[in-house]
Amino acid sequence: MRKLSFLISFVGLGLGAYAQDTNEDSHTIQVTIPEVALLDIEGSKDFSVAFTAPTQAGNALNNPTNNTALWLNWSSIVTDAEGDNPTRAIKVKLDATIPGLDIKVTPGTITGGQGSLGTIVSSPVTLTTSDQDLVTAIGSCYTEDGVNKGSNLTYSFTPITANYGLLVSSTPTVTVTYTLTDL
Repeated sequence: MRKLSFLISFVGLGLGAYAQDTNEDSHTIQVTIPEVALLDIEGSKDFSVAFTAPTQAGNALNNPTNNTALWLNWSSIVTDAEGDNPTRAIKVKLDATIPGLDIKVTPGTITGGQGSLGTIVSSPVTLTTSDQDLVTAIGSCYTEDGVNKGSNLTYSFTPITANYGLLVSSTPTVTVTYTLTDL
């Protein structure tokens, strides 16, 4: 009887061990995707422009040629802890204005890249010392790197007709700052 009990117990253990394995198994993988907020200006970043004096009395200054040599590139991975579809914006400002002069920047259509690249503002932005939107509704995306990628920036320079009397002969330098910011 002992032999039979032992044999039944042994067979029972074997069946129990066999029942633990199936034709399917699984495991978990934790994937970390970092938050990213990077911005870069491509092309010759620092440049000079010069108004030219009129050659005919009674005429205004001649405006310099627009500068189209710079490209704005960005990469963004947003954090969505609350499930509210966060977005970012690219803002632009000057460190100081030049009395009697408007400096405007017009962002071009976004070229290259993938993802939620954002929405370009529809008209030229007259630069001031306050942040202003240049690109809005940026989600997780990248524009690719280099010139001819991202948004081409067109700078224009014009005297403000109503403030023409504020212009003085000088060579001021201003700094334009772009910021990729959470909304």
